[in-house]
Amino acid sequence: MNAPRTTGTLYIDGAWTPAGAGRTREIRCPADGSLVAEVSEAAPADTERAIAAARRAFDAGPWRETTGPDRGELLHRVADLLTERKEDFALAESRDTGKRLVESRIDMDDCIACFRWFAKLAGVDAGRVVDAGSADVLSRVVHEPVGVCALIAPWNYPLLQAVWKVAPCLAAGNTFVLKPSELTPHTAMLLMEVLTDAGVPAGVANLVLGAGPEAGGPLSTHPDVDLVSFTGGLATGRTIAANAAATVKKVALELGGKNPNVIFADADFDAAVDNALNGAFVHSGQVCSAGARLVVEESVHDRFVDELVRRAERIRLGGPFDEAAETGPLISAAHRDKVTAYVEQAVADGAVVRCGGRWGTGELEAGFYYLPTVLDGVRRGTPAVAEEAFGPVVTVETFRDEDEAVEIANDTVYGLAGAVWTQDAGKAQRVANRLRHGTIWINDYHPYLPQAEWGGYGQSGFGRELGHAGLAEYQETKHIYQNLRPAVTGWFGGTDD
Repeated sequence: MNAPRTTGTLYIDGAWTPAGAGRTREIRCPADGSLVAEVSEAAPADTERAIAAARRAFDAGPWRETTGPDRGELLHRVADLLTERKEDFALAESRDTGKRLVESRIDMDDCIACFRWFAKLAGVDAGRVVDAGSADVLSRVVHEPVGVCALIAPWNYPLLQAVWKVAPCLAAGNTFVLKPSELTPHTAMLLMEVLTDAGVPAGVANLVLGAGPEAGGPLSTHPDVDLVSFTGGLATGRTIAANAAATVKKVALELGGKNPNVIFADADFDAAVDNALNGAFVHSGQVCSAGARLVVEESVHDRFVDELVRRAERIRLGGPFDEAAETGPLISAAHRDKVTAYVEQAVADGAVVRCGGRWGTGELEAGFYYLPTVLDGVRRGTPAVAEEAFGPVVTVETFRDEDEAVEIANDTVYGLAGAVWTQDAGKAQRVANRLRHGTIWINDYHPYLPQAEWGGYGQSGFGRELGHAGLAEYQETKHIYQNLRPAVTGWFGGTDD
């Protein structure tokens, strides 16, 4: 991996700089505990410097006056540079997260596609003319940048989730401060290099590293921040929304989910089992849209779960560069402890561990591995069903008919994603229409498109990323009404002298 070309690890106002207090943090690979690097740890004062730089760049800089087509051309240059440095980015991502290198390479392809999509949108967003009913009036609705944006990304897909924010933010003409997870900073650092090389002006793109309460705290409270976009946990999302309310900032939240994967008896059995494994265990379940709730028609429950367990027990765990591995470690020891406690609570509530339910042993002991786990016999309303484990754990519930399937699938405070498996096209559409989730897959699991909106219902958050709405999150809408033949209205008459 080529190291970032830095003299420090915060990027503020077009320059690399260490944290003001000189604090640092060790980044270690979750696969084996090896040291990846030591990076700066920002304090609130550092983040305030970054906000001030973004504010100056927006208020007095050239970026917001750059035309949409020119912004689009720059984003295409970013995509080109990402393509050239794809392997550097993938290696950095895998070392920070522990995920398999092949997965990180796919993530980089998705990042490139996202920049291309928003580059296209930036070049065609010209607003619209409104018919005012008079030839003497020119009435236009235009879209303008929001201003200074705080972009807070998680550790599970560090670059991809950052790009989902950075690309539309720049396409709309905003400036930003990006704060990645303190556990996975390196691809965000590489991204700042690429943005600079592509020609993004100083102060437009800023990066702070560190823990949420300190490095991230000012991002949701500072009056010079106009928008906060956050992807992460529900508790932190609630705090950010409350903080932002004081200055009535725009807020976009993607807070995860407890996603149902509904299997009808008439589903293609082999495809449904295969995708249930993918839905639950890709990236060791550390996916906001993971199919962590398997909802299976009662008549096929035994056969389906038996086969799921048989195959889950054969999943090979390993580090980023183990070519035989099929999934990797959890992000940290603390997160593995959280998943462990979740499974232990499920068992206490009556769930049956059909496979997994323990840490990796032998050669896996150096990392934070947890075996793929199937919990059968769970009861609705228990934490195992209601709460997000964010690990390689899938629960199994059963239903008798279509109405009960929908009732169970919608029985969650979240509403991010879900899937329906059936060969009955009518039933598939009926169920998809009734599910209260932001993305529904029919006879598939996990694909997404940069052109299609992504986001959730309920406590999965509000706002959308990707698609046309993903750009609109970073825009203000203004109506400009021009009278081409101004005249005295005569409303109040006149006064006689």
